[in-house]
Amino acid sequence: MSKLTQSIPAEERKLLRKAFWRSFTLYAAVSPAKQGASGFCYSMMPFLNHFYRNDEKAKKEALSRSMSYFNTTITFSTFIMGLVASMEKKNSEQADFDASSINAVKSSLMGPLAGIGDSIFWGVLRVIAAGIAVGLGASGNVLAPIVFLLLFNVPSLLVKYYGTFLGYKLGSEYIQKVYASGLMNILTKAASIVGLIMVGGMTASMVKFQSTFELNMKGESVLNLQSMLDSIFVGLVPLGLTLLCYYLLKKKNISITALIIGVIVLSIFLSFLGIA
Repeated sequence: MSKLTQSIPAEERKLLRKAFWRSFTLYAAVSPAKQGASGFCYSMMPFLNHFYRNDEKAKKEALSRSMSYFNTTITFSTFIMGLVASMEKKNSEQADFDASSINAVKSSLMGPLAGIGDSIFWGVLRVIAAGIAVGLGASGNVLAPIVFLLLFNVPSLLVKYYGTFLGYKLGSEYIQKVYASGLMNILTKAASIVGLIMVGGMTASMVKFQSTFELNMKGESVLNLQSMLDSIFVGLVPLGLTLLCYYLLKKKNISITALIIGVIVLSIFLSFLGIA
């Protein structure tokens, strides 16, 4: 047993192992609105059932928090799970704990860890493992696929396993220090800002609108709708559509399913009219 795991109480080590095994279902049920939220919630349930076993209302609130949007590299997902688990533990013990800081910290870590994890494990480790395996396969070695799987998965699983414990241990120590210094409010605000920046970046990169409408007179173009929109504000339509969906979701309680269907119908309609 390593020093990292040994420093954590036996009962909590058991919960962390359960979270590790459950994390393999992280993206088993993915939705456009939540991504891996259901898998994250399923992985967190052993902690929530344990920490809030005497408070049903608090447990429901914690389950609701766990069902918020979650998307990051699978290998680093358990680090966030461990950190969130340590914050849920503090929330169950301290009446004045700011529960909103849990999702704020979670959201702020998803983007940076996804960038690091994708670069290391998908961009570097996978390529190296594939290069070695391809060399073995070209020479007729039947163990090439197994070598690839071992070279890629063994380091990934080790990082994933110990990341669960590291997140939990660092989270506990970190939270105590932050509360003692009175920096929790500042941290929550900073994490919220980082989370909003990530959402803004996702909106700019994932929501697309390209108009094909062009008005011609005497064979010459007198109005190009996309150029006109870009001259006003690049990405104006994607931003407006995102804000409209947010307004309908939060203020009018329109369901995610209805919004998705609405966007699909609007896209078909605009394409039929030759606008986009």
